[in-house]
Amino acid sequence: MRTFDFAPLHRATVGFDQIADLMDRVMANDVSQSTYPPYNIEKTAADSYRISIAVAGFSGNDLGVEVKENALVVTARKAEEDDDRTYLHRGIATRAFERRFHLADHVRVTGASHIDGMLHIDLEREIPEALKPRRIEITGSDSKAVETDVVDAKAVN
Repeated sequence: MRTFDFAPLHRATVGFDQIADLMDRVMANDVSQSTYPPYNIEKTAADSYRISIAVAGFSGNDLGVEVKENALVVTARKAEEDDDRTYLHRGIATRAFERRFHLADHVRVTGASHIDGMLHIDLEREIPEALKPRRIEITGSDSKAVETDVVDAKAVN
């Protein structure tokens, strides 16, 4: 496995600490991350996303979806069954899991649904008004001088 040194990034940039931390976290967790349960992440619109997780064998009551500190945490705990089943082959895994997804700033969970053994979690990026691009009107030097004269004339009267 490769390891990357992000020290030059810290020396040459200001305010990008979160990106370096995210890269460190991804590189550290990549090997230890379990592949269970399988999931998809899809972009449904310009600022909308959907995470689909295969949760066969779990009911809606067994699943938990929680957002805390810019992390989406999906958990599943199967209730203990008191039956005397004897399995010849058990291929449907219903073991407990916890899956974490790191959310970017201004991304919020808008809903979750459990349909046909799939847990769908809808996300949307909401950019605050202060961060949206805005158009600045450009005025010429002539209009500024005229407006200054008008203000001075009003102040004298």
